[in-house]
Amino acid sequence: MASMDDVFARYEKRLAVLEKSNNPFTKGIAWVEGELVPLAEARIPLKDQGFMHSDLTYDVPSVWDGRFFRLDDHMTRLEVSCAKMRMKLPLPREEVKDILVDMVAKSGIKDAFVELIITRGLKGVRGHTPGEEFKNNLYMFIEPYVWVMDPDVQRTGGSAVVARTVRRIPPGAVDPTVKNLQWGDLTRGLFEAADRGATYPFLTDGDANLTEGSGFNVLLVKDGIIYTPDRGVLHGVTRKSVFDVARAWGIEGGKLGPITKKIWDGYWALHYDPKYSFEISYAVVNGTLSNGTGKAAQGILQNGAATLG
Repeated sequence: MASMDDVFARYEKRLAVLEKSNNPFTKGIAWVEGELVPLAEARIPLKDQGFMHSDLTYDVPSVWDGRFFRLDDHMTRLEVSCAKMRMKLPLPREEVKDILVDMVAKSGIKDAFVELIITRGLKGVRGHTPGEEFKNNLYMFIEPYVWVMDPDVQRTGGSAVVARTVRRIPPGAVDPTVKNLQWGDLTRGLFEAADRGATYPFLTDGDANLTEGSGFNVLLVKDGIIYTPDRGVLHGVTRKSVFDVARAWGIEGGKLGPITKKIWDGYWALHYDPKYSFEISYAVVNGTLSNGTGKAAQGILQNGAATLG
């Protein structure tokens, strides 16, 4: 079983190797209109409705130690979000997955933050004809792993507050099961937390019920039972993974410390389980990291798809 010190030590070694690389994509790579560019050079049209009105949905898979984690779960959630937003994935699902694998391989990034964004496109909804097809846009980018809570903080625990001055946007206004960038309430929560000497805000629904934080789900352990809000929240893939680990361990009792340690260790162990992840083939071609055509990786994707109850 993994230990926190071991997981972070191996991560730091991989990061040190990455930082010495002269590959132009190690700091990030983006896919815009079919072209791969360094992330810092990526541009989108100013009139894109995703930028103008946040008319978009997105998802954020990850790569850990050279393995894509629960990519099919993220792709399924993205497709469901698109349907709720009356949008479509502009490319076939398998083609998108193949592009992502190729991007990660070309970047050489072994621990990666991966984001796919689908916008309404350049034409807005106002004045449209019912049944009219919109040309939705797809943007993708990859960069080194982004932590919600830095490793040093995880060793001792972070500081959080229940927000007093802001509530979570109600589901009747913005569907929280659709991953979105309507972050006005979450940003206000972050400012409030900082003003009160903390880092993380927990937002309520205005009726004293917890919902979620700024970019993360909230789970509580009480009397050996894990609790998490079900309404007014994103059904997170990390949240789902916590439940999978809890079921695997048969967690029913115990104190807070032992339970959270089992969950933490089990969560990182999932990243090496073929049920939940698949390995990316990094190869050097003409001095550039690549996985070749990417088609072979597509077979790995299909074989590594997560199977959940």
